[in-house]
Amino acid sequence: MMTNCSGSSHIASKPSLGRRFIISAPSGTGKTTLCRALRRCFPDIRYSVSYTTRPPREGEQDGIDYHFITKEDFEAGLARGLWAEWAQVHGNYYGTSAEFLEKTVAAGQDVLLDIDVQGARQILKRFPDSVTVFIMPPSMVELKRRLTQRGTDAPEVIDRRLTNAASEIAQKDLYRHLIVNDQLDDAIKAFIALIGAYR
Repeated sequence: MMTNCSGSSHIASKPSLGRRFIISAPSGTGKTTLCRALRRCFPDIRYSVSYTTRPPREGEQDGIDYHFITKEDFEAGLARGLWAEWAQVHGNYYGTSAEFLEKTVAAGQDVLLDIDVQGARQILKRFPDSVTVFIMPPSMVELKRRLTQRGTDAPEVIDRRLTNAASEIAQKDLYRHLIVNDQLDDAIKAFIALIGAYR
């Protein structure tokens, strides 16, 4: 797989404020791969690292995979309105720092947020000018094939992911842009061209 960054690094004029790019997609749609390709083309884009109260898993690094904090610190942040979006999953908190988003954009830097649909809704309430992109699978049949082919999930987990995917796809109109990841190379080119046009 080749990443085509042709023409994407040219910037005619840079605005004084940065932009927030929100990327969402059902599990198995290729969002992580697309975001990695984008960051290779635009290494100056800041990446929003989420905060969580769950313990680090083997190989995870603080500040790279997540910012690991205590439940008390997270709840103190809730009381102070520090989270641009947050959720509680399996007893652990996850959230995005509003201060990071505000300071990064104020400094003229773009920031990439890889978050789910519910998180995107929360971000848009606080930052309605965010650029939103939803990555679609070509079909639910193909999505099921990809999830099965990964070989990492039990059948009941795959069924749950497909149910969640249908719910997320039903909310796609929340997003300003849609990209269908049918052929990965084409989807990468479309994604890079889209973000490049804003930059």
